[in-house]
Amino acid sequence: MKSQAAIVLSAALGVAGALVLAPEIRAQAWGLPTMSEQTRACIDCHKVDNTGVYQQWGSSKHYRASVGCYECHGAAEGEPDAFQHEGQWIATIVSPKDCARCHSREAEEFASSHHSKGGRIMGSLDNVLAEVVEGNRGMISPAFQKGNSAAAVNGCWQCHGSEVKVLPGGKLDPATWPNTGIGRINPDGSEGSCSACHSRHSFSSEQARNPDNCGKCHMGPDHPQIEIFYESKHGVAYRAFKDKLNMDSSKWVVGEDYNLAPTCATCHMSATPSRPATKSRPAIAAMPITHDVGMRISWNNRPAVSVRPEVSDKKMGLPGADVNWETRRTNMKTVCINCHEQQWVDNFYVQYDGLIDLYHEKFAKPGLELYSLAKPLMRPAEFANDLAWTWFEIWHHEGRRARHGAAMMGPDYTHWHGTYEVAKHFYSKMVPELEELVRQGSTSNDAKKVAAAEALQKKLDEVLTSDNHRWYLNQLSAEELKERQDRAAEFKKRYAQ
Repeated sequence: MKSQAAIVLSAALGVAGALVLAPEIRAQAWGLPTMSEQTRACIDCHKVDNTGVYQQWGSSKHYRASVGCYECHGAAEGEPDAFQHEGQWIATIVSPKDCARCHSREAEEFASSHHSKGGRIMGSLDNVLAEVVEGNRGMISPAFQKGNSAAAVNGCWQCHGSEVKVLPGGKLDPATWPNTGIGRINPDGSEGSCSACHSRHSFSSEQARNPDNCGKCHMGPDHPQIEIFYESKHGVAYRAFKDKLNMDSSKWVVGEDYNLAPTCATCHMSATPSRPATKSRPAIAAMPITHDVGMRISWNNRPAVSVRPEVSDKKMGLPGADVNWETRRTNMKTVCINCHEQQWVDNFYVQYDGLIDLYHEKFAKPGLELYSLAKPLMRPAEFANDLAWTWFEIWHHEGRRARHGAAMMGPDYTHWHGTYEVAKHFYSKMVPELEELVRQGSTSNDAKKVAAAEALQKKLDEVLTSDNHRWYLNQLSAEELKERQDRAAEFKKRYAQ
């Protein structure tokens, strides 16, 4: 809600309206006793010109609270994206700062989350692909006279968010609008887009609880959470019982309003009930809804080597830097315990941590070291070498799939789409490409490249002769070979017909 609209809200509520702006009690949304004159004027035209928008708003809780067009889109003269329309100052974009006028707690939690920082993709290695490798500067717009990559505009920016550029008269540059990217950088300086999950103008909680809502961004080769979810037992149960989950309930507490299946929101955002102590565990306190989806995650699996979430929060300057991973894991276990018993929950995390450790020690850490040592022997431009593509896909695509698959109990993504692909390309692509760089470097007339080749060969030998990789050189010990033979014999005996 913009500044001018806040005046309307205060006037409509009288004394209570003034209270809505008081920071100490802004954590609860407020309604209006009647529809404002400004909103009524908007409706007269927009119910004809934009019937779909009018119908969506009419079915929303905003309508029932008499919160309408002007309360959200009203602006003050001088705001970056404000423009005159039918005698009123309005703005097209409703930002998290506007929503915070009534939903302050939700906005504060969201602003503290990685979701709100999604727009930082524009400075990452991923965006080099979309802007340079895949794209060009062929998309010209008023705010980008030197051009933009249509691949970035239509791809990266639509999930992660772009910096919205305002043109004279309050119009928005077509390279940056429409855009509901989760980390959109708004003209008022706020980061994020509430409508990324709560699509305007219905702002449905039921939609936000649906896994497909999250799947708009969390899908594909590098972060296939929606595909993993649907493969998992959680996803199977959701498809079987989705009509019995009361997803339109205002309260929607797992274990009270539903228990047949979870959705993404159940595990990462939604409220949980309190639980009394049992012989196997102490009493559990209820957890409220949170709009910081990182508060129940104990590994950040985005980097080549996973890090604890407080580490990445500190790097991004987020308050979660003060919340350790153990606390976050306890938060998630509080969700799990509503459907699973304690041993089941604890043992799951043993399995998950084991996969993270395997990926780190066998592939990610040595892979990073080898790639770093290979750089002096490569063309300097990003993605100008076969090895660059190979290593990027190993950690960015395949390694993430393995880790996310384990986190969400999707065995096929953990193995066939994950660790199998990691191993296949580590041994069949990365190692031969490293060996070829060594060969080229060692025969170079450049002393620096000769030295770099020697260092890379030394490290490659160290990696391949380690316990994790000796099999590749056919150096398994006699004891290891016998153990595998004995296991094969035991298998055949057990299942022989």
